[in-house]
Amino acid sequence: MNIEYAYICSLIYCDTLYIYLMTFKEKLNWEIKYITTLSKTPIRLAQYLYSKFHTKLGSLNKISYLYREKRGLEIGGPSPIFGAKGYIPVYPLAKQVDGVNFSNNTVWENTIKEGPTYSTGANLVGHQYILDGIDLNPIASSSYDFILSSHSLEHIANPIKALKEWLRVLKTGGALTLILPNPKYTFDHKRPITKLQHLIDDYNKNTDENDLTHLDEVLTLHDFERDGGVTDMDQFKQRCLDNINNRCMHQHVYNLDLLTQIFNYLNVTVLITDSSFPHHLTIVGIKQ
Repeated sequence: MNIEYAYICSLIYCDTLYIYLMTFKEKLNWEIKYITTLSKTPIRLAQYLYSKFHTKLGSLNKISYLYREKRGLEIGGPSPIFGAKGYIPVYPLAKQVDGVNFSNNTVWENTIKEGPTYSTGANLVGHQYILDGIDLNPIASSSYDFILSSHSLEHIANPIKALKEWLRVLKTGGALTLILPNPKYTFDHKRPITKLQHLIDDYNKNTDENDLTHLDEVLTLHDFERDGGVTDMDQFKQRCLDNINNRCMHQHVYNLDLLTQIFNYLNVTVLITDSSFPHHLTIVGIKQ
């Protein structure tokens, strides 16, 4: 009797396992088919994969005090990566987040208006400034507890000048949090990493934002197969030539080593460096 019972149980288990595996196989085949379709549009593919596999910064609990009930300024946002479901969910922690964008009409934000219109989706509405990131003159020094920027610094021709200005409006002991694209996994993967001395030279020469020094490099080494936003080479070139108005071009290429060098040069103590899926480089530091 016991043997028969065990035999019946084993059959039921095997049948259940078979059904589960077949269901999993069907789901997996669907996922593969869907991903194959999305692979023709890299931006949608990245968004899909991020929604499936994204995680939060492992060290977030250690640094949450930097943002909790604090006032911050974001350059070039709002950014989903700082939202409640983002990699570094700062918005839900903060008391207030204001924003800076270079124009009242951008590729990323469309039409925006200066004033109390900066919405982070966390029941917070901050002040929207229309200012170039290299000149925050209307904002008083030491106004903010933290500075945020996601995928913006690479669009700036004079990043040292910009960072000095961001640090000016940051309080001593405040946090500077930057997220930039990892060139290994973006259309910049063929381009060389920029040298710190080059950035220092740009600062000393007071390079402005209409600079096209890297235009030839971008046109030659940009990987169009990884850029779902570009369909025509001539269109891409014209967009780059008009970069002063659209700021789409990646002026410089960064890795974590370069970002660490920049923080050291600016006397910002590095707390965290991190590389995360699908193509993010993160660095967090404290202004001394």
